[in-house]
Amino acid sequence: MPLPAPHISSLIEVRPDWVDYNGHINMAYYAVIMDQGGDEIYPHIGLGETYAKTARHTTYTAEVHICYKRELKLGDRVRVHTRLLDFDAKRMVLFHEIHHENGWIAATAEELLLHIDMSGPCVVPFPPEISVKLSALKDSHSHLPSPAQAGRSISLKNKAA
Repeated sequence: MPLPAPHISSLIEVRPDWVDYNGHINMAYYAVIMDQGGDEIYPHIGLGETYAKTARHTTYTAEVHICYKRELKLGDRVRVHTRLLDFDAKRMVLFHEIHHENGWIAATAEELLLHIDMSGPCVVPFPPEISVKLSALKDSHSHLPSPAQAGRSISLKNKAA
């Protein structure tokens, strides 16, 4: 399977139950969109639903930092662009961008994920075959420009959201 750089999800449409009383989607649904779209990269690295069911291992999100750039409304259609920024024996960092079908970016998120043995649950190393795939994916994403929002912390000093 070729390694996409970045991975681009299938089309996701904003649903009526995601829209709040302000007329745009509630902040929590940006995370839902990034989770749904970002999960589509998992088959490229040997993770996902089948892996969870057969190996009884999965990933849990330990931390996520979302930057909201532009509101999404009912009927908007988006794709999630996902790239692997880094990984080690037990963790990986993904970066997601929600791209509206008209080209603008609605939100970004930097996400730290832990590799979990579900019988504990406890954090455990990735198996060698997944580490090899993570390394190949990181190499295929290494030529992409570094995202401006990556590595940010919440502060009143941050100007570029």
